[in-house]
Amino acid sequence: MPAPVSVPFVARSHELDRLTGAVRSAAEGEPGLVLVGGDAGVGKTRLLTRAAELAQEAGAAVVVSHCVDLGAVGVPFLPFVEALTDLRRRCSIVDDVAAQRPALARLLDADPGAAPTSEPAGRLQLLDGLAAVLGGAGEPSSPLVLVIEDLHWADASTLDVLRYLVARLRDEHLLVIASYRADDLHRRHPLRPVLAELGRHPRVERIELEPFTRDELREFTTAVAGRPLDAAALDSVGRRSEGNAYFAEELVESGVRPGELPWTLADVLHARLERLAPEVQRLVRVASAAGRQVSEPLLRAVAAGPVLDGGATGGAETDAALREAVAQQVLHPEGDRIVFRHALLAEAVYGDLLPGDQAAVHRAYLDALLADPGLGSAAVRAFHAFRAHDLPTTLVASRDAARQAARVLAPAEKRRHLEQVLALWDAVPDAAELLGETHDQVALAAASAASWSGAPERAVHLARAVVDAHVGDPLRHASLQHVLAGYLLAADELDEMLDRTASALEVLPVDPPSRDRAWTLAMHARAALNLNLDDIARQGAVRAVAEAQAVDAPDVEADALGTLAVLEVDDAERSAELLVEARQRAHAAGDLETELRCMSNLVANRYYAGNLDEAARLADEASRYAQDTGMTWSVYGMTIRMFVLLGGYLRGELAAADPGPVPESWAAGYQALQLYPAVARGDADAVERGRALHPSWVVDGQIALVAGGCTVDALVWRGDDEEAVALAEEVILFLGREWSDSFLGRIWLSALALSALADQAERDALLGQDVAPLVAHGDEFLDAAVRTAERGRPRGGVLGPEGRGWLARVHAEHSRLQAAGGVGANDPELWAAAAHEFDFGYRYEVARSRWRWAEALVAAGDRDAGGKQLAAALADADAMGARPLADACRALARRARLDVVGGGARAASSDTLTERESEVMALVAQGLSNRQIGERLFISGKTVSVHVSNVLAKLGAATRAEAVSVAHQRGLLTVPSPGRPA
Repeated sequence: MPAPVSVPFVARSHELDRLTGAVRSAAEGEPGLVLVGGDAGVGKTRLLTRAAELAQEAGAAVVVSHCVDLGAVGVPFLPFVEALTDLRRRCSIVDDVAAQRPALARLLDADPGAAPTSEPAGRLQLLDGLAAVLGGAGEPSSPLVLVIEDLHWADASTLDVLRYLVARLRDEHLLVIASYRADDLHRRHPLRPVLAELGRHPRVERIELEPFTRDELREFTTAVAGRPLDAAALDSVGRRSEGNAYFAEELVESGVRPGELPWTLADVLHARLERLAPEVQRLVRVASAAGRQVSEPLLRAVAAGPVLDGGATGGAETDAALREAVAQQVLHPEGDRIVFRHALLAEAVYGDLLPGDQAAVHRAYLDALLADPGLGSAAVRAFHAFRAHDLPTTLVASRDAARQAARVLAPAEKRRHLEQVLALWDAVPDAAELLGETHDQVALAAASAASWSGAPERAVHLARAVVDAHVGDPLRHASLQHVLAGYLLAADELDEMLDRTASALEVLPVDPPSRDRAWTLAMHARAALNLNLDDIARQGAVRAVAEAQAVDAPDVEADALGTLAVLEVDDAERSAELLVEARQRAHAAGDLETELRCMSNLVANRYYAGNLDEAARLADEASRYAQDTGMTWSVYGMTIRMFVLLGGYLRGELAAADPGPVPESWAAGYQALQLYPAVARGDADAVERGRALHPSWVVDGQIALVAGGCTVDALVWRGDDEEAVALAEEVILFLGREWSDSFLGRIWLSALALSALADQAERDALLGQDVAPLVAHGDEFLDAAVRTAERGRPRGGVLGPEGRGWLARVHAEHSRLQAAGGVGANDPELWAAAAHEFDFGYRYEVARSRWRWAEALVAAGDRDAGGKQLAAALADADAMGARPLADACRALARRARLDVVGGGARAASSDTLTERESEVMALVAQGLSNRQIGERLFISGKTVSVHVSNVLAKLGAATRAEAVSVAHQRGLLTVPSPGRPA
């Protein structure tokens, strides 16, 4: 618990109610995160302290942890280690989970001799372990309330845990309350994007703590002073404090008369310190150099020495000074730590030290840490060494801190410590001797850490500098290229990757075989594969397998086998066999990333072969394996997860799900994928959600394809046909530049565009307009789709079942477009072919094809067959919850006077429009003006205008033409065939 404050809690009742409500929700199995932000001193700690007290009174288990300010790096996972250490003393869940996840055990036990776990597997295992402990520690009668203070000082790994934890929230009895200083969040502060990401999650609530209002300030100052302040004093406190709780309290407690109140907070804080005895002031100043909090043993060790003009003191003197500082509410104890009452106080005290005094105190801390390393971590040692201007010690301590960060799987902190080493390298002449490492080794370790911490461009920069530094040593230069190649692959720098590995292979000796050459061959093959240079990729992968076997490198062999499997385009079964073999090799080598790559590719293999049941089984298995190994959020873990969602959509599982947020790098792609079922369900905001993803097109072409295509589909359902065609063309043009003119997704986009053109042509024909330009435009889409199917087949293989389905749909929609233009008929056989091709398991598209098939059969005079297809389509649409499709089926039944058994086709024909409104719309469809309609119906033009306005409102249409289209789609208006009277 935070140290209790002396002033009773007053004001902030609304914010406190929100926090206590969140605690009750957690008890009921509705977990959440509350982010409490506000300026320094505004009262965040006071609010959290009171909320924690009330939570405990209600039966909750409360754990309080802190982030500390150690510069740009920090101590990895500090608040969560602190929380789990507390929980470990209370219950067994921490040790139970740690027994199954070695990475978590290593973090808690901090064994310096333990070997690091491979990344990212171990890191994700660690994140999963932390989430499992926190999620499982609470109970219905006693939820866990975790309070994290000073999140603005959080290290990168702590923020990663928080994001991961929120993403995992389902029905746990857990509430996390985290506070941060809003005034510390400059534009590039690392917490800003995290707050933005978390804020989008429905289980995250944000409380912005504002300064006191005048009424709140009166209530607060009365509690502080023990009596109401007079009006002049209250005005003075309010003016100087600007409603800041801490400043107001210090002003009131300063004890001076209202006319003599100090003008600045620093003046107030100095006044408080000046009341302390000299030996207490010295202790407080020593403590300030460590930040807001310091371990008590370390503070005692430093205070016992001759620092800040004080002689060596004994334990009794330090005890007395410490007790007085606590009594005067400057410091207070929390566990084994001594904490300043407020961070502002620590900052003011430290800022008042002269530069020489600051360096001297940091030197004293460093000496204590060097004499007894158990007093603090290497990161703490590096912090004090740097501020004491001891660069050699900073260098060594930073390298040690990087190793400690690696052991607890904190790559971002590891990278920053290593980059500190690199920055100091030239300033420390004997750096290599001190570390026992070369500059290259440190730089490549930093590159690896950058890669795993999600900074691929930085990884490339670091590795490229190392490689190119050896351009004068051809063999060394060549042997390092495969290391750089891996980072280039992650950064999508494929041309450079191909060129560098090709140059390296010309230099690396063929005999004897070597691990460097094997990896270079494998990386060369990966580059060629991603650049669609299949012959080069195959040749390199075959040679890589042979070389890997010769040097007993199963990890290299698995990577190369995975590449060969992707290249097996003509034999899906052989490709699957290779992927299974590659996975076995990767598993034997302990290469979890390559193993998941193989599992992901195997799911894709079955999916694109049209074996959806097998793909679903493998995807579920792979998803569980990724979760069990803590790899859910890895690249391949997320790819597998997306296949799970896509497979569910194809099987007709359209219900909206709340999976929680995903990592920021995957958010747009995941949102795009969710548009498939959203459009099928008829979500009203589907178009807007698709448009919102437009800025992400440049990030990933797949986002452009999926989000763009789904938005086109939603526009077609909405009747915005011209906009749908324009967007389809925009996506095609964009991806033609990004990929090639023959990207396979163009077939899908062409089918959707043709559907929009056919709808528009039917509407325009109804109004007597010329539809020949629309038919000609459709001819262009048809030609492009056929050409794409011929040239854009995947890696020279056959078009998959989904591709064949969309190609059949292209031909069928083109037939419907021609029929609207009076050229031929809407051919039922083409729609039958589309339904057949989609029948590999794409339930929604089978139903949609049957709807159009029924329409074509009715137009051809075969009402019985049309009724059967329509009944099947309607039954499936209703079962899936595909509302637009179900509405369209019922509309067709009404137009065609089909009695679709069980479908309720006639029941809805009802009263959407009155009889007079229907008469008016029939004449609007013929292109008559209000005056002409009035003459026909013997009513005034003004009355016609009223009827038209009512119809527009009922149908949600903006124009008369749109109303005609919507009424036609809903079966409220009979459309005459071209050339035939109504």
